[in-house]
Amino acid sequence: MSVHAFVDESHRGAYLLVVTLLKPTELERTRTLLRSLRVGGERRLHFKHESDAVKRMIAARLAQSGVRTRVYTGRGGTEGVRRSCLAHLVSDLIALDARRLVLEARGREEDRRDRRTIGPLLRGAGGDGRLVYEHLRPHEEPSLWISDAVAWCHGAGGGWRRRVSPIIEQVLDVGGAGHDSRGRPWWGDLRSWATRHHGRRTH
Repeated sequence: MSVHAFVDESHRGAYLLVVTLLKPTELERTRTLLRSLRVGGERRLHFKHESDAVKRMIAARLAQSGVRTRVYTGRGGTEGVRRSCLAHLVSDLIALDARRLVLEARGREEDRRDRRTIGPLLRGAGGDGRLVYEHLRPHEEPSLWISDAVAWCHGAGGGWRRRVSPIIEQVLDVGGAGHDSRGRPWWGDLRSWATRHHGRRTH
């Protein structure tokens, strides 16, 4: 069954990009759960702004929910590492037959940079037209709140990381900005990189 993917980021020394993977049949149930976790009439959950008690409650409910998340991490300048993480993410989503990718909106220019990265990756890996993507603000899509919470907990380490570990199925270190997981540069040739990388993942 195809999946929908919801992406948020965090900075804790290393850069973290977290994706939540939901089957279409899980979407409404998950959104209902997330809305129920809001405190005091909040428009959205923003994990780092919650009290520790609320953080623990949210992490526990997410750990019990059975949702799936993946973490992509790397080092270097934010935009360069984000491009590296997105390259691996898009390849993985094509392999999973994902149909929709939602990224948290960061601003007009930042979102434009994402589109300049994702478009060539999809065309190079044969996913153009099968996987649609868009940027939404957190209050527009509650499923983004899961990635926000997991990114914060994983970045915090220790007990916080352990609280969400049941729903993290993979942690991938992409290395430094502009390189693939084997240290080979892909910057500037996204379509070629996507073709090589996707072929390697799916064989």
